[in-house]
Amino acid sequence: MDTFNHLIGMAQEGLFESVIQPVLYKLGLSGVIEDAYDATLWLIAGLLQIAVLVCVIGPLQRWRPVEPVTDRRAVRLDIFYTVIHRLGIVRVALFFAIDPFWNTLFGSLHVWGLPTLQLDNLWPGVTDNALVSLAIYLVIFDLVEYLYHRAQHNIEWMWALHAVHHSQRQMTMWSDNRNHLLDDLLHDIVIVVVSQLIGVAPAQFVAIVAVLQLVESFSHANLRLHFGKLGERMLVSPRFHREHHGIAYETTATGKVVGSNYAVIFPVWDILFRTARFDGNYGPTGIADQLPDAGGRDYGETFMAQQWLGFKRLFRLRRRGARAA
Repeated sequence: MDTFNHLIGMAQEGLFESVIQPVLYKLGLSGVIEDAYDATLWLIAGLLQIAVLVCVIGPLQRWRPVEPVTDRRAVRLDIFYTVIHRLGIVRVALFFAIDPFWNTLFGSLHVWGLPTLQLDNLWPGVTDNALVSLAIYLVIFDLVEYLYHRAQHNIEWMWALHAVHHSQRQMTMWSDNRNHLLDDLLHDIVIVVVSQLIGVAPAQFVAIVAVLQLVESFSHANLRLHFGKLGERMLVSPRFHREHHGIAYETTATGKVVGSNYAVIFPVWDILFRTARFDGNYGPTGIADQLPDAGGRDYGETFMAQQWLGFKRLFRLRRRGARAA
């Protein structure tokens, strides 16, 4: 682990000094040098993730695909979403938009004596081990992801945004990042707040996010694979998560539990909260009202259209609520 951290540190320093720093000086952005050095770690994590997608998960998809890829335009759009997310473009935009606010807020709270739960220090000699603390954080963040994901399906205004993600009828390993940008912003706010409250170090935070994203990419893959009766209950598989995207079960939120299989890594949360389905049959994906006999609702075929239609669904809900009031 120490060797790996050393190699990542060398890569971060080399990339920053040879590419990022000269570009920033040339653009007259020397004031963000320190933050840009931290952002370089996100870029490296993204490059590594894309390498795993192309070199590992991609061949698996070609080996045992669930269905032939017929809508390559939709897949190319998902690749665009993945690139702007994994290479830090969206995160850089969020940095300039909200990070100064978070830094000021949490700095003030710490000055006022806000306690944070330093999980690394719970059991000296055990929880301060890098791999142990990473495992603990993954369990905690996976529970947070489960609860947030379930809210996205059961709170109507959140579903209006999250529907962008579920509108993909040609699901592949690239589909994880097909999200509305406002949905991503709200999700990142929750994750940042949790990380601050439990005392996650910046480098650990990058590792946690990278692991979660890679697992999600794998679970979205166009891959006919499951882990057996026991394994399916221990780790989320492509079959387990495809059931969550199944067009037969996915509808708009109605105030009750909609769909199933919300977990990102560990199905135990779905088991505990009784939202697990282990009888998936690799059915078609999408949203029920996309079907012609259900009205053929348009969720957009381009990036801008998907973002705009997400806002329109939000505005429509707000007008409906105003009329009801």
